[in-house]
Amino acid sequence: MPASDYVKNLRALVGHDLIMFPTVSAIVLDERGRILLGQRSDNHRWSVVAGMMDPGEQPADALVREVEEETGVQVEIERLAGVALHEVVYPNGDRCHMVNSWFRCRAVGGEARVNDSESIAVGWFAPDALPELDPFALLRIRTSLPPEAPTWFARPGESVAPGY
Repeated sequence: MPASDYVKNLRALVGHDLIMFPTVSAIVLDERGRILLGQRSDNHRWSVVAGMMDPGEQPADALVREVEEETGVQVEIERLAGVALHEVVYPNGDRCHMVNSWFRCRAVGGEARVNDSESIAVGWFAPDALPELDPFALLRIRTSLPPEAPTWFARPGESVAPGY
């Protein structure tokens, strides 16, 4: 996945050192209650739709943009489902702390398809028939499914999930 000019410029200054980025994730449900997932092109794992916010971009705008860019699906945000920090170390050694806000959304238009180079597959999955997902993806899904659940966040001293 190509880095934005913003990230490239930061990396030119700090190398592989830790950078903190704001990110968003979408738990998108269709009219049948299925969850939209994408199979990532970098590691071939299934995950929820997610991405970095651009400078000056509101989280809701970034979320709507990311979902449509990656999957062709238009969404309406129903609620903020959670906020947490998780660490990512890329194969080239770049270290990041991602502050992720995830939202429960419903599909309102478009057709699910691979719509950019970040995914090799896109699909709808019943909550009881999900492909293998990492613990952080499962946390985001679990905390988003109840329509009126409170926003989830890690309590002081609590880790998001093993390895994050």
